[in-house]
Amino acid sequence: MTQPLDRRYDVQALSSIDVAALETFPYEYAGKEITMAIETDEFTAVCPWSGLPDFATIRIEYVPGKVCIELRSLKYYLHSYRNVGIYQEHVVNRILEDLARCAKPKWMKVSADYRIRGGIHTVASREYQEPRRGKPRGR
Repeated sequence: MTQPLDRRYDVQALSSIDVAALETFPYEYAGKEITMAIETDEFTAVCPWSGLPDFATIRIEYVPGKVCIELRSLKYYLHSYRNVGIYQEHVVNRILEDLARCAKPKWMKVSADYRIRGGIHTVASREYQEPRRGKPRGR
């Protein structure tokens, strides 16, 4: 008789995400808005319950403020998720918060389009808008 598998693979903690890998460089055309679009289909993290891998295409779009995200450093940062146990719904929040803190963009959107697993297709996305500065408008 076959026994059900009650197995879990070890996962790394969220503290394993290498935020320090992120680097920026000056955007020489500050004040001239462009939209940067970055996409990779090599993103992997693992299910925090089972330790099984989740594969996704990550899309990052942003309007730079004073700096741009250096792509090599972004690849190292995203690679650091490889064995981290994190829910699919939490990935876009974490990536957006880390990138917004690092690059201080005018606007940013992060999407994670996961491969179908168990017949379910998941896409999660979140946007960030630069906080308005200056005095509040009067009535």
